[in-house]
Amino acid sequence: MERIPRAIYTKELREEAVKLVTEGGLSIPEVGRRLSVSPSTLRYWVKANKEASLGGGKAAEALTEVEMELARVKRELAIVKMERDILKNATAYFAKESLPGTRS
Repeated sequence: MERIPRAIYTKELREEAVKLVTEGGLSIPEVGRRLSVSPSTLRYWVKANKEASLGGGKAAEALTEVEMELARVKRELAIVKMERDILKNATAYFAKESLPGTRS
C-alpha cells in the first residue's frame, strides 16, 4: 500500500496562520481547527518564523503553480491507487465466497 503524500500549503496560508497565532492572540489548536492544519505543523511554522525573523533560519520559498498542481495530482493518484487495491481485495473475497462448495 502506498503512502499518501504530505499536504502542500501555500506561502500565504502559512503566513496568515502564523500571523493569527503571533499577532491575533489565538492559540495554536484554535488556529489549527479554523484552518484544518495540525497543531504540530503550526508549531513548526511559528518556530521557523521566529528563527527567520532573528536571522537564523531560511525563509520558505514560494511554490510555483506547477509544483502545487503536481503535488495535488500525486496525492490524488495515491488515494485512487489505495481505493483500487481495496476494491481488488473485496472482489477477490466475494468471488471466493461465491465458488461452489463454499459457504451458502
